Amino acid sequence: MSQDAQTAASFQLKSASVSLTALELYHFDPDDFEATLRDKISQAPGFFRDIPLIISLDKYEGPNAELDFFKLIGSCRRHGIQVVGVRGGDDDQRRLARNAALALLPGGGRRDSNRNAQSEGENEGEPAPAPANETVTESPAAAEPAPVESGKPAKIINQPVRSGQQICAPDGDLVILAPVQAGAEVLAAGNIHVYGPLRGRALAGIHGATEARVFCQSLEAELVSIAGHYKISEDLQENGWKSPVQLQLKDEVLVATPLDKA
Repeated sequence: MSQDAQTAASFQLKSASVSLTALELYHFDPDDFEATLRDKISQAPGFFRDIPLIISLDKYEGPNAELDFFKLIGSCRRHGIQVVGVRGGDDDQRRLARNAALALLPGGGRRDSNRNAQSEGENEGEPAPAPANETVTESPAAAEPAPVESGKPAKIINQPVRSGQQICAPDGDLVILAPVQAGAEVLAAGNIHVYGPLRGRALAGIHGATEARVFCQSLEAELVSIAGHYKISEDLQENGWKSPVQLQLKDEVLVATPLDKA
């Protein structure tokens, strides 16, 4: 047996579904960006700690000369946020991102659609052939959010979720038959059901399922998020606070509805 055959492979490449937060940038001024970022983080520090972040340029309207990715990355890292790539943008913006060693992801904005249509027209509608020995795959960030599989059994938790604990149901619903204490975090690809007070953080639809919902017997949460759209405690207190509610997305806005009116 050859030496190569006896040597185990040092790694494998596998597809992965990762939940990413996107920062939709409209313009960039370093001081304004830093102040706004600091304010957002102060509202929900646990939510932003060590998260990977994508900068979305689909709606960027500022001049490219002001788009300094090195300063933007520095501001984020000072607050423990890791910028991993950009989504969308024109050719000059993507060149600036590449120079800052950021990954480039396709966008869903009108500019990207026009650019793709133009590219297809130049090639008379024929897709460019893939280079030899290269596998063509669709970026997970560009794909539509995968629906939650209804056949997956729900993950059921019988004990209280205590401060500092994190419970995750990565493939379906999460059902908790006890309180979720302050400082705890519960996550699910699908819906979250809490048969007791929800005092910690609840993140449903973590893979992008916008139809996911959060149900609880008493809304007292620090933060609730569905498919990346979130509200913190101060906002949640405006409707349904300390009462049985369901939370869902309506026109990309997180809305709480009393369970007896759902």
